[in-house]
This record gives sequence, C-alpha cells and structure tokens, in this order.
Amino acid sequence: MPPGIYTQAVPLPHAMDRPSPPPPDRTTRTIATAAAVAVLAGLAAAFAPAGLAVRGTLAAALIAASAIAWRAWWVGRRRSREAAGAAERAERARRDQAERLRSEVQARDLVLGAMADGVVLFAPDGRTLYENDAARSLLGRRFDTTKELTPSRLREAVAAARAADAPVESALEVSGRSLAVAAVPSTPPGAVVLLVRDVTAARRVEALRTDFVANASHELKTPVAAILALADALQGAAADGDAAALARFLVRLEEEANRLNLIVSDLLDLSRLEGGSPRRARVRLDAVVARECRRLEARARERALRMTIDELAAAEVLGSRADLGLLVHNLVDNAMRYTDAGGEVRVSVRVGEGWAELSVEDTGVGIPTRALDRVFERFYRVDAARSRQTGGTGLGLAIVKHVAEGHGGTVTVRSVLGAGSTFTVRIPLATAAAGEGEVAAAEPQAGGGGR
Repeated sequence: MPPGIYTQAVPLPHAMDRPSPPPPDRTTRTIATAAAVAVLAGLAAAFAPAGLAVRGTLAAALIAASAIAWRAWWVGRRRSREAAGAAERAERARRDQAERLRSEVQARDLVLGAMADGVVLFAPDGRTLYENDAARSLLGRRFDTTKELTPSRLREAVAAARAADAPVESALEVSGRSLAVAAVPSTPPGAVVLLVRDVTAARRVEALRTDFVANASHELKTPVAAILALADALQGAAADGDAAALARFLVRLEEEANRLNLIVSDLLDLSRLEGGSPRRARVRLDAVVARECRRLEARARERALRMTIDELAAAEVLGSRADLGLLVHNLVDNAMRYTDAGGEVRVSVRVGEGWAELSVEDTGVGIPTRALDRVFERFYRVDAARSRQTGGTGLGLAIVKHVAEGHGGTVTVRSVLGAGSTFTVRIPLATAAAGEGEVAAAEPQAGGGGR
C-alpha cells in the first residue's frame, strides 16, 4: 500500500456500541495539559529560528510545563495515598467494630447460657429472637413464636405484658416442676423478655420448714400441756394432803420434763448440724463406738436386752468426735427402744475399700416396707404410741442422717417386719492429708456425744 493518509469508515452502530471512557479527574487533566504544553514547547524550540531569546523563552516554557506536570503528579500521588490510607483506616475501624460486636455477643451468650434461669426474647411480632439452654430445659421444648408456648398461661403472661407495657408475674407447674415466670416489656416497643425460674427446691424447703415448725410446736405443746396439768393436780393433792397422789404426780412430772428436755436438746442438735460442721480432725470411730456402748449398757440391762459387739476394726475417719458420738448413741438407743425384753442389739465396725462401716442390728419389731423411705424424716414415727411410751422424740434418726452426710457418708436401713432392723452407716476413711495438730485439737471433745 503506497504511503499516505488513509481513512477507515466504521459503521455507526458499531461505533455507538463502544463504551465511552470515564472522564478524567482534575489531576489527570492537569498532567495532560502540562505534558501537552511541554511537548509543544519542545517542538517550538526545535523548529524555532536560531535567535537566543526565542530559544530561551521556549526552554523556560518547557521547564515550567515540566514542573507543573511533576507537581501535579506528586499531588495526585499524595492524594491517592491519603485516600488509600483513609480507606484502610475505615476498613480497620469496621473490622474492630465487628470484632467488638462479636465479642459482646459471645459474652452475652456465655453469661445467659450459664444461667440456671431461662431467658427468652420475643420480637414485637411474636418471633423468638433468643432463648438460652435453661429456657429449653425448663419449658421442655423449642419454640419459634409465642403461639407455640405451652402451657397457655405462658402465652397469656407474654400477651399481658405486651398489652399493658408492664411486668407480669405468674406461677405454674410444668413436668412436675414448680416454675416462677416473669414477662417484662423490652425495646423496641412490643418486644418482651420472658424469665423462667425453677423454684421446686425452694418450695420443697419451704414446705419442710412449715411442716417442721408445725410438728415442733405440736411436740413441744404435748409435754408442756402435761406439765401444766400435773402442776394443777399437784396443787390439789397438796391441798388434800394425799401423799400417794403427790408422789405419783411428781414421777409423771419428772417424766414429762425429761421428755421436754430431750426434744429441746434434739432440736438444738439439729439446728447446729444444719448450721455447719465444726473443725474436722482424725477420729477413731471404733473408740467412739466402744465408749457409747459402755454408756448405754446400764439402760440395756434395765430393759433386759443383750448388747453384743461383734467386731471393732480400727477405723480412722475425718470428722467431729462429738457428732459421731451423737450418731452412735442415737442408733443404739433407737434399736433398744424398738426391741422387746429378751431381744438383742448387735454393733460392729468394719473397714472396707476406703470406707469405715458401722452396723447396728436389732431383733425388734421391724419397720414396714412403706415406711423405710421416711424413717429419717424429722418427727416421723413408725409407731407413734410406742415412741411416746419409750420417750422418743422422733428426731434421733434425722440427726443420724445429718451427721452421716455431714461427714461425706451415707446411712441405709434394711428391715423385716417382726424380725428386726439393721442400720448401716458408711463414712470415708481419713486420708494422710490431716496433720497431727488436728488430732490434738479434737481431744477436748472426748466427752461429747452422750446424753
């Protein structure tokens, strides 16, 4: 093709299909203008006449244009760096904020997840926004909306709190558990937080406390009323000069006073045991058992009972000498009370794998199967008439259970009605961790445990 200028026709539709380039920014325009000026100045200097003035002017223009172009490039680069730095700082701030939010959500989930109380957050439209594990456990199921809440009293509490914009409290039974429920309005308006607490144990303790107060009042009232009646009878006998009646009433008065003293003493022992155990020390359980059996030998002879010690293995436990003496005394005394004349009470201490085992067996009246689970309750009596006749308070076995559990042990009972009962206490053996100083500290309590 010969040299020359050629033109190419482009079809209009294809030319219109080409995307138009974005408009240049200010820095780009400045650099392009300065470069064009520099190019033109250079061309002018090359083709200009040889006059020095013209050439100098054109050279100055070339230098000025180059300086302008360099400065525009430098300013543009600096602005680009500043824009990149600002974008990086904004991204870093966004990541930091996201991390803080993530940490706050994790902390909230950890705190609410560790709570024993159930927490549920409902949106204004009734959707479940959050629920912790305790809520699912207490309410027995998952739920996505308030409409799925069961029983209906839960739905009613949430609806009432949303309508009144005020907290609503309720109590209900779910799967045999007593639950205290509170629905509290939250934000945004219409949102409700449902709080659920298991109060089964608290209700049980309250019921036991109420029963205990009622039973204690009744047990104290009986001997007090008898003492008052006997005092009145004594006054009448004294006025009549009836010496035989006076002697008879005085014996009865002493019996009721002793009974009242036993009840008060047992109540004080129970209160002390429930309030916390004293300092523990190494104690020879076999020595405690031997001492308490010697103290009760005279009472056994009075009731025509045989007391036999089968085995007293050396057993060292960590505990309170006085409380362990109280445990042994109550077990042996209980066996004698429910064994008729001519019967036998057998006591033994054996050592097993990490345990000291105390066994008290009698040939008495035995315990009905239905009553085996209740004999360790306070003031519970299998045979109330016999207990009052023998002077029992109904607290002895409850004290035994408290002492055994306070020493990390257990107490169990086996019985055959009409053939006798066997009570077994297991207490962990002392470890080598207890020092000799603790043994010495326990010695002043050697006289404890008796009545």
